[in-house]
Amino acid sequence: MAVIEVKNFTKSFGSKLVHRGVSFSVNQGECLGLIGGSGAGKSVILRSLIGLEKPDQGEIHIDGEEISRWTERQLVEIRKRVAYVFQNGALFDSMTVYDNLAYALREHTDLSEGEISDRIRQQLEEFGLQGNDFVYPSQLSGGMQKRVGLARSIILGPKVVLYDEPTAGLDPYNTKKIQDMILRLKDRGVTSVFVTHDMPSVYAVCDRVILLLNGQIEASGSIADLGKDPEGIMQRFINGIEGA
Repeated sequence: MAVIEVKNFTKSFGSKLVHRGVSFSVNQGECLGLIGGSGAGKSVILRSLIGLEKPDQGEIHIDGEEISRWTERQLVEIRKRVAYVFQNGALFDSMTVYDNLAYALREHTDLSEGEISDRIRQQLEEFGLQGNDFVYPSQLSGGMQKRVGLARSIILGPKVVLYDEPTAGLDPYNTKKIQDMILRLKDRGVTSVFVTHDMPSVYAVCDRVILLLNGQIEASGSIADLGKDPEGIMQRFINGIEGA
């Protein structure tokens, strides 16, 4: 069953047409890779899946509900179920790691402070971040900040996670940490969309991949199919022969 359905998505910014009739779906527990050149509008689609952008035409369905015309108040409920992992972690600089993770729990649950503390410590341990409860984001490496950002994004137990270049700029160790976390979430049935330029990570975590070029889907297929057409547009893009 499709958890995400995008139908005939069309979006312009001023005179610039970014997307023209993009359609795709993502099934329960599946990870879809979204690749394309810089400016291809990958993040525009990702942001639209939680209502941060609105399509000019088309529909966006999450769990069978069409959300593209929802109000901000209505979108609050979707954003509890759909987590967004920002490229830079998007942590609150003035808050400790602990308070960054506690924020959503305090705002959106009735958990006691003791229960919140237990949840946070469990989350930090799972992400290899134990002992960093009361440090500030500026005191962490870039890789650790991204891991804290991912931990915060999923602390409410979302059904869907949207990743906006989560491995960009990371060393191999932290890239592997992020990949492992994404795979663990997949094992729990979490559905995801993975926007990236990092093809090794696409091969590591994604089930299918879509190539966006010139405002539309130029190619799509399973990871297993990627190498079967070396002359196809997908392989030409991956090999740097075909651009946006």
